[in-house]
Amino acid sequence: MHMKPLLYKVALPALTATALMIAAPVSAKLSADEIKTLSTTLTPMGAEREGNKDGSIPPYSGKWLGVPPGITYGGTGKHQPDPYANEKPLFVITAQNIAQYADRLSEGQKALFKKYPETFRMPVYASHRDFRYADKVYAHIKENAAQAEVTDGGLGVKGVFGGPAFPIPKNGIELLWSMLSSPKAFNEMATYDQAVVYPDGNIAWGRVDYKIFAGVYDLNTARKDWDGKSDHFNVLTLLPEREKGSIIVGHGYWDYVNHPRQAWQYNPGTRRVRQLPSFGFDMPQGPGGFRTVDDDRLFNGSPERYDWKVIGKKEVYIPYHAYKINDPKLKYSDMLPKGHINPDVMRYELHRVWVLEANLKPGVRHQYAKRVFYIDEDSWNPVLVDNHDARGQLWRVGMVNFYYAYDLQGYQAGVSLYHDLLSGVYMADRLINEQKGPPRINSGELDPSQFTPDAARQKGL
Repeated sequence: MHMKPLLYKVALPALTATALMIAAPVSAKLSADEIKTLSTTLTPMGAEREGNKDGSIPPYSGKWLGVPPGITYGGTGKHQPDPYANEKPLFVITAQNIAQYADRLSEGQKALFKKYPETFRMPVYASHRDFRYADKVYAHIKENAAQAEVTDGGLGVKGVFGGPAFPIPKNGIELLWSMLSSPKAFNEMATYDQAVVYPDGNIAWGRVDYKIFAGVYDLNTARKDWDGKSDHFNVLTLLPEREKGSIIVGHGYWDYVNHPRQAWQYNPGTRRVRQLPSFGFDMPQGPGGFRTVDDDRLFNGSPERYDWKVIGKKEVYIPYHAYKINDPKLKYSDMLPKGHINPDVMRYELHRVWVLEANLKPGVRHQYAKRVFYIDEDSWNPVLVDNHDARGQLWRVGMVNFYYAYDLQGYQAGVSLYHDLLSGVYMADRLINEQKGPPRINSGELDPSQFTPDAARQKGL
């Protein structure tokens, strides 16, 4: 895998990839000259403004904020039209021509071609960098760049609000915290379907009523008025039937030493709410417990069990502008064949990604001994992950289909896919095609009072 040894020629002239790999989990505030690059050679998010040498990655334009010209959008909770709907694939990668494109594939993608040589393919479309975030987001990022610091050996961060903590990361833990603090909805309400597809075609179904409140991304809140909680969650299980009515509520901080994540569960059998001693890491979740709690959005929660290092930057074909996969005209029966999702609903584009490696610390337990994340430079969202087992074998491959949500004015996590290379089972999460509509985003209908143990008790009774 070829990586760029210098991450930013202007911003980090003295740091090689090797130096970044061994950098201690401490951070130094950026200089005024480094911060200036966020409006010159870099975008306000910290991405490289220029395209790549052969033109397959265009320069950043950021010409659209919210609904693009020519698009009619009915508002939050309504289907989001695809601004690139008329485009056709430039080419399709298959097991037969993979050698031609191997340098721009992740190890997990290569493994999927090897596992499913007859059916797995990747339609590659023109790359676009047309959308941007609100000016308030960019203002917060500049403030973060000037004052953000990791704390407690990397297990916390301070001085962060509204966007990525470190738009010019200098080591693995800073890159991780930028990924964790990528811009998201401060209100999200949705009913998501989940499908675990077995090699014989049978499907185990799940469904959740999903609510998230994250005041740290509320652009109508002043930084000084934020309550310090990174997120509040309220997840009601609707399927499978044996778990129907179970509710988990809780909240987290970006300070895992002094304020670990707290969660409570309502059990419909006992009609009682109890605090969970811990919630996160590799606790099983989803139908049959197929994925882990910290698989959601490819990683969430405390970084404490891993050592983190930057590998470099790479050009990779990644899921991007994934509007087609959310089309309400699509039926799950057409989308979810054996082995992997129907390739015809996918859209891949070439983009630059950061590559971040997490290695399990000695004496610490987690079912993934090594994780390699591919993080989109324009949004700081993790889009691909390769998870290895204790033997060092590539075991599970994850990907998230992000799309630019007009109501968010930012990139929203869509259908998430988790592939078990050994068993041939895969899970599709955050499906909305056969639901009433997409998530309601930033509608202002949620507040912290809806995420307490009492709220879970009242909803469950």
